[in-house]
Amino acid sequence: MDIYIDGEYFDKKNAKISVFDHGLLYGDGIFEGIRFYEGRVFKLKEHIQRLFISAKAILLEIEMTQDEMEEAVCETIRKNGLTDGYVRLLVTRGVGTLGLSPFACDKSTVIIIADSISLYPDEKYKEGLKLITCSTRRTAPAALSPSVKSLNYLNNVMAKVEAIFADAEEGLMLNEQGFVAECTGDNIFVVRDGKIKTPPSSAGALPGITREVIFQIAENLEVGIEESQMTRYDIYAADECFLTGTAAEVIAAVSLDRRLIGNGKPGPITEKFIESFRNIVGQEGKIISE
Repeated sequence: MDIYIDGEYFDKKNAKISVFDHGLLYGDGIFEGIRFYEGRVFKLKEHIQRLFISAKAILLEIEMTQDEMEEAVCETIRKNGLTDGYVRLLVTRGVGTLGLSPFACDKSTVIIIADSISLYPDEKYKEGLKLITCSTRRTAPAALSPSVKSLNYLNNVMAKVEAIFADAEEGLMLNEQGFVAECTGDNIFVVRDGKIKTPPSSAGALPGITREVIFQIAENLEVGIEESQMTRYDIYAADECFLTGTAAEVIAAVSLDRRLIGNGKPGPITEKFIESFRNIVGQEGKIISE
């Protein structure tokens, strides 16, 4: 495996960063997860744009243009001889001192990893996921905007631990007001009476790239969709529920806190969205070989 670090490629054993990198010391950095299918990188431009906006929000200077970053992603995939898989793109504040000040770091560090991925077993895409509500709350927007895809993921990690200990595949995270924000790594949607609802980003939901694709699919399928505040009751009372994310793609959730959602199986609208999503990713995206 060839891993990109600041313009050079290293094999897995020799891909290293300094222990003084602020990404390691303080979680000071940002990232993107990007999927590629059949030789095409899906929504590459949108991912890179979001990366640069996140960087701007935390005053992190990236010493590459967006076009250069896109090419670096494609070249890393080519180097690894892959046509289907996942890219983890990280930008850290770079090497600095043991102090908190980011201005002690001379330049940011860019890391690109391309590999295969399977977030959930294949059978879970047929059966759906079990969810539990986590006691760990989503970071409040007043503390750190959920729109920044930051390396600070400890609250998500601890929520995931709760889900694992409860024998669930995913954990539902609420905000400080008790409204639904998102899951530990995915956006959440519910279906009731043929219409779809999802929490707004102001509730603590990351404005996901796959989430935006769902809005496009809803328009194409002429299915009503809206953003509005949600409580757990909205999920308990839903006919269907599904999660979205770059790694997870689109996957049904069939229970929350031991309560079946609908009949406890992936619903027909969810299945239509899964089918539509898979058709889109097979046809759209930047061609890696170009």
